Amino acid sequence: MQVAHRPLLGVACVIGAAVLWGTTGTSQALAGGTLSSFWFGALRLAFAACFFVVFAAATGGLTRRAWKDLPPTVALGAGLCMAAYNLTFFAGVKLTGVGVGTAIALGSGPIWAGLLQAVFQRQPPTGAWWLGTVVAIVGGVLLSAGGGVQSISATGVVLCLASGLSYAVYTLLNKRMVGLAPASSITLAAFGVAALVALPAAVFQAGLPHVGSSDLVAVAYTGVVTAGVGYLLFSFSLHHVRPATAVTLALTEPVVAFVLAVLVLGEPTGMAAIIGLTLVVAGVLGVVRSELSSIRGGSRARS
Repeated sequence: MQVAHRPLLGVACVIGAAVLWGTTGTSQALAGGTLSSFWFGALRLAFAACFFVVFAAATGGLTRRAWKDLPPTVALGAGLCMAAYNLTFFAGVKLTGVGVGTAIALGSGPIWAGLLQAVFQRQPPTGAWWLGTVVAIVGGVLLSAGGGVQSISATGVVLCLASGLSYAVYTLLNKRMVGLAPASSITLAAFGVAALVALPAAVFQAGLPHVGSSDLVAVAYTGVVTAGVGYLLFSFSLHHVRPATAVTLALTEPVVAFVLAVLVLGEPTGMAAIIGLTLVVAGVLGVVRSELSSIRGGSRARS
């Protein structure tokens, strides 16, 4: 599957996905239900997997031709990484608190992705990419932990770092598959495996769920829209931008979550959060510029 490289389209798709992901926390808060975080994450994956079945059936993603070139081990690895990302994130956040846990998980993702891209793909990010990424991470930390740091759990920190690593590995594995199969087939394989792993894990950690109507609406929305549509956009973006760049651009997510928390949920804000938002935007713009410059440089070198 050869797709012309359009970096601006790739950037738009990642940011679009991040905007959808950023609505997850608000939708969960508005539901006001009693569903545990473990079950919320597991059912979100299950709804996403069902969405991908329907989408793949409607777009030809269930045909033998669509699946014949999809590496089974890579697809299985992507699914396990997605399950690990959800399980370690929710467990880590429970131990460290939402602010610190989110900052560690989301902030470590771009660093893991940059290192993995340099080691396994022999494409080390540029100095400008690292600068923009560090600025965006610092901003994300200020946004997520602006309410103050609570007691830190070493186990929680490790789990959040593992969450960031799982997300980075998922992105690199997804990048390997985007040229071999349709995005619908890739996401169905990954989320199908992730749901099969996460559902029994949720039973083990939280017992059987008690799902109210508001919980069901929130889980369905986050499964179909934030995970389903969001990860389709993310997979498509990898045709056009590098994995490390995609992971950094996804730091737009906490900006959206912050704005919604203030405007919709009425949560208080402070100067640290405002500075953090500004740094994330500046860092993301720096990474976009680095990506465009790198692609233009590569085009000139081939001409």
